[in-house]
Amino acid sequence: MPPPATSNLGYTPPDGGWGWVIVFSAFISIGFSYAFPKSLTVFFKEIQEYFSVSYSEIAWVSSVMLATMYAAGPISSVLVNRYGSRPVVMVGGLLVGLGMVSASFGTTIVHLYLCVGVIGGFGLAFNLQPSLTIIGTYFHAKRPLANGLAMTGSPVVLFTLAPLNQFLFDSFGWRGSFLILGGITLNCCVAGSLMRPVKKTVESTPKEEALEFNGPEEAAPEVSTESQSCVQRFIDISLFKHRGFLIYLVGNIILFFGFFAPVVFLAPYAKHQGIDEYSAAFLLSIFALSDMFVRPATGFAGNTKWVRPKIQYFFAFAVSYNGVCHLLCPLLPGYAGLVVYAVFFGLAFGMLSALLFETLMDLVGAKRFSTAVGLCTIIECGPVLLGPPISGALVDAFGDYKYMYYTCGVFMLVPGIFFFIMHYFNYKKLDEEKHKAAVEMRTAEDTVHLNIGQKDKSEDEVEK
Repeated sequence: MPPPATSNLGYTPPDGGWGWVIVFSAFISIGFSYAFPKSLTVFFKEIQEYFSVSYSEIAWVSSVMLATMYAAGPISSVLVNRYGSRPVVMVGGLLVGLGMVSASFGTTIVHLYLCVGVIGGFGLAFNLQPSLTIIGTYFHAKRPLANGLAMTGSPVVLFTLAPLNQFLFDSFGWRGSFLILGGITLNCCVAGSLMRPVKKTVESTPKEEALEFNGPEEAAPEVSTESQSCVQRFIDISLFKHRGFLIYLVGNIILFFGFFAPVVFLAPYAKHQGIDEYSAAFLLSIFALSDMFVRPATGFAGNTKWVRPKIQYFFAFAVSYNGVCHLLCPLLPGYAGLVVYAVFFGLAFGMLSALLFETLMDLVGAKRFSTAVGLCTIIECGPVLLGPPISGALVDAFGDYKYMYYTCGVFMLVPGIFFFIMHYFNYKKLDEEKHKAAVEMRTAEDTVHLNIGQKDKSEDEVEK
């Protein structure tokens, strides 16, 4: 496992300058990627009545979109490694816009699955991963802060789109709203156009000129023989032998079963307790506000000298904190209890989201991050797709939401504890490897000095 706070890019990232423009553009792209599928639920009731379908059938629109976004991760990684972030994000914006405009002319629910779910999901995948990857090429010392600020785009865009979608729905219906939203998502193309590759002169050899990173050369592993396949050129399968990556992947597979369901069922849970619709919806606003403010704060905290060297423990705490919140939720009485839960859950969710990709980059390094996140997302798309339906099945089976929250709490608390234990041994093993490498280096230096001394002594004896 590479050291947590070292850069192996072959150059020194600027840690500022145009990098802050990159953070702003990633703020937009990441915001649309995570917030857009959630914001579409405003239109579900009218679409359900229009096509005469069940609620579960209409709910698959967002589920397919999120699952496609995760499943398309390796494709996005290959394109980023080959062409760089800028063109991939711009194509992603076009795909989301095309999907929404096509969906506005839909005649069946399957049409929406294909246009919004598949085409739009691919577009969101092409927005998410390139934005995360390019931040790692511009930042190293301030990378946790940059990632935290970029990830704040999700709650900000959600907080903006929710009332906007309601206004569009009241004014133009779902078809007109989809057409307008298709135009709005083209702003991702503008954000992508700002993602110019970082230029830096590599000073290791005098013949090297200014190179562009985050382009075709950035994350692709070196090809030693012509017999290697195209897949091996752009997807680093050796990551499955990486200790830190495997710890991250195993824990995330478990936690994603309980990651989205508590947000999805928060308002229905409130209504189940007899709370009116507006008060129930306001819980999501409280959740979004807490989430919005804690993400940059988490980035600041993760960038400090006390947290940065052991940031994996910070992530383990955030995962465990989510689990504790869900386990305590059914024990909080009345609407006041749900408000308290929404505040603390928003803080927990925001902390986890701000650290989710920073910790992966800390483990595998910026050069291998694009491939690593692609492999993670395609494996995680299963839990993302199945988590909410499993939680819904628990509600149907027991007629109560508390068992769903208990289950989600366990799904979050168990990987949190797993991360604490495994990273303790991982950090310990890393320290041993560093010490062993230092000893070997000193031994090699002593051997060289001894050989030089013996050679000089032999020459002196010959001269005499």
